[in-house]
Amino acid sequence: MDFQRFRVTPGERVLDMGCGAGRHAFELYRRGAHVVAFDLDAEELAGVEKMFGAMRLEGEVPEQARAETVRGDALDLPFPDDHFDKIVASEVLEHIPDDMRAMRELLRVLKPGGQLAVTVPAWLPERVCWALSEDYHTAPGGHVRIYTRAELEAKLKATGFRVDGHHHAHGLHTPYWWIKCAVGVNNDGNPLAKAYHQVLVWDIMKRPLATRLAEKALNPVLGKSVVVYFTKPARRDAPSTKEKVDAV
Repeated sequence: MDFQRFRVTPGERVLDMGCGAGRHAFELYRRGAHVVAFDLDAEELAGVEKMFGAMRLEGEVPEQARAETVRGDALDLPFPDDHFDKIVASEVLEHIPDDMRAMRELLRVLKPGGQLAVTVPAWLPERVCWALSEDYHTAPGGHVRIYTRAELEAKLKATGFRVDGHHHAHGLHTPYWWIKCAVGVNNDGNPLAKAYHQVLVWDIMKRPLATRLAEKALNPVLGKSVVVYFTKPARRDAPSTKEKVDAV
């Protein structure tokens, strides 16, 4: 995500829905949010919980920041209406057969005026992965659909969200997944896949200028993920005296 577009201020209550290993939850925690890392996978959540504790012990988070893990189903979020200031749903909707129901739950628990950031695999890179490997998308818990950005935006607009813009990300990751699909998604010993994976780890850890420029150039056409930002419209205030008179 672009935190210039999705600004998180200390003390905001933020849900990371489908947090997985916790990448976004950790960054939200560092920014001082009150984070809820939510997922169905208890094993993943146990790892996220340990990392939250380690981050606190190492002084990586502001004193007022809070973080917790919650296990549950995206189709029935265990939170009250209008509960969160912001929500992240990263690389999760493509796994959910009833995605519209999950979207309605996101709308329900987000405060009016709150922001939602959604990422899903971009259509072209994902289409190639599906064509190269059946295992890529038929494994249990795998992807059940390929979104176009227009479809994703239309569904969330129909749910009640307003679209606020988009961009693509992870252009360097797309060739890696094409290689993995070509040689076998479970073939971790393939020399080319291993070498490319080392490059990606180096890029993530060191953020060198060369790879940053390369990814910036690749993102618009080969970005592995599309990131779309939404807002839950604020409820209209009670009508003014003038509006009441005009209505009469």
